[in-house]
Amino acid sequence: MVSTSLPGGTWTLGDLPVTRFGYGAMQLAGPWVMGPPADHGGALAVLRAAVEFGITHIDTSEAYGPHVTNQLIREALHPYPDSLHIVTKVGANRDQQGGWPPARDPESLRRSVHENLETLGLDVLDLVNLRLGDAAGPQPGSVAEAFEILVGLQQQGLIRHLGVSNATPEQVAEAQAIAPIVCVQNMYNLAHRQDDELIDALAEQGIAYVPFFPLGGFSPLQSSVLSTVAARLEAAPMSVALAWLLRRSPNILLIPGTSSTTHLRENIAGAALPLSDDDLAELDKIGR
Repeated sequence: MVSTSLPGGTWTLGDLPVTRFGYGAMQLAGPWVMGPPADHGGALAVLRAAVEFGITHIDTSEAYGPHVTNQLIREALHPYPDSLHIVTKVGANRDQQGGWPPARDPESLRRSVHENLETLGLDVLDLVNLRLGDAAGPQPGSVAEAFEILVGLQQQGLIRHLGVSNATPEQVAEAQAIAPIVCVQNMYNLAHRQDDELIDALAEQGIAYVPFFPLGGFSPLQSSVLSTVAARLEAAPMSVALAWLLRRSPNILLIPGTSSTTHLRENIAGAALPLSDDDLAELDKIGR
């Protein structure tokens, strides 16, 4: 049974019902997403709390750590509840300098899928996103060769559903011409609104949009308008930013990350913050 007590209700990724408020595991790794967490027990506690709070959508990647967050998820939650769906991504590795070099050749993609299966302790991955572009953002270019590799692994029964990440609208369309996708995961928040048209188009198709860095990532959102609205509502600016995302479109799924159970609870409460039409109109001006 999927919880409906979390803000935003639920969405269906293909045939997988998930809470619109999910959890991103990236911050469970060490500094700059490299190495183990400083507090191993605390990391496990956050994952267990997420499930206890009713979250049924956890986002991860074998590249986080690398290997770290998947291993933590398995240690904390395996065997997984039937209602829990773990989404991962392939298409990038980590180098010794902490960079994210592309790894979209056929051998790397196949190896990454099998590594995700092994570290998560799964026979089938619920959803795999193909990470495109680079650390600077989406980059133009064909996705056909890489995406077809994942389609082949899907046909082998190793992947249930597919999506794309860090993608241009043209790449989304190209992937869709090859096989169905159930989500797009791109950078998007109050101050970065470059995907407004894409979000609306995907909503019409029943496809989820999952914003990464919903609160600005390593550089938290800064906006005098956001601060003004938050002060008026007697709320934290980041709470307002999360609540706005849930109101922005019904196909937006949130995966804010944290390594703190207290912060996770605050994020859930913040996303439930009621916003008036006047609040929304004011906030909509920020990234336009």
